[in-house]
Amino acid sequence: MEKSIIAEGKTTNEAIENGLKMLNVSKNMVDIKVLENEEKRSFFSILTPRVVKVQLTLKENEEHKHVVKEIHLSEKDGNEAKKNLEGFLKDFFEEIDKNTEYNIKVKENGIYVTVNNKNLGYLIGYRGETLYALQNILSAVAGKGIENKVRVFLDIEGYREKREKTLEELAEKISKTVIKTKKSVTLEPMQAYERKIIHSKLQNNDKVETRSIGEEPRRRVIISLKNN
Repeated sequence: MEKSIIAEGKTTNEAIENGLKMLNVSKNMVDIKVLENEEKRSFFSILTPRVVKVQLTLKENEEHKHVVKEIHLSEKDGNEAKKNLEGFLKDFFEEIDKNTEYNIKVKENGIYVTVNNKNLGYLIGYRGETLYALQNILSAVAGKGIENKVRVFLDIEGYREKREKTLEELAEKISKTVIKTKKSVTLEPMQAYERKIIHSKLQNNDKVETRSIGEEPRRRVIISLKNN
């Protein structure tokens, strides 16, 4: 759903800056249309205050599109990707902890790798940063020699499920705060899949709405009141 506002200023730049502050977004997140230019002033209006009006329209939120393009693994590619991962993970865990249990499951949309070892919490890292980095490595390993893209979904000690629950609870809590205070709240930077959890949790809320601002990897979710 498009969201537009009209902002004013003494110059075009000032009007745009005022509009960006109102929306709490960066310039690359909006389409800008000048409604009244400071150059278009008649002799008789020279004594009146200078006012420039611009319309800022939020670009369509990419989180409400498909965050990632759907990938369908063929049986042949899935088996090859699993073979690649089995060889890599066997050597990898031989080096760091031989007692690690892991499972590789091939599904149509990607390869799911689950790892169980309470001593490997450091492979999760702060807010999952190390886990996501390792997941990217595993995706590259799985796709070796395969023409089509292969996506790997890594979970260590059930982190993903716990994180999803935490984010859903956070979304509910912040939405109540926004409704009570009538002020928007900007969350900390998150991974794309985590932002999607926030959007999905609140998409049917009739009082608040969500959007994302900023550039990766500092992209954030804003929760604000709906304009009813």
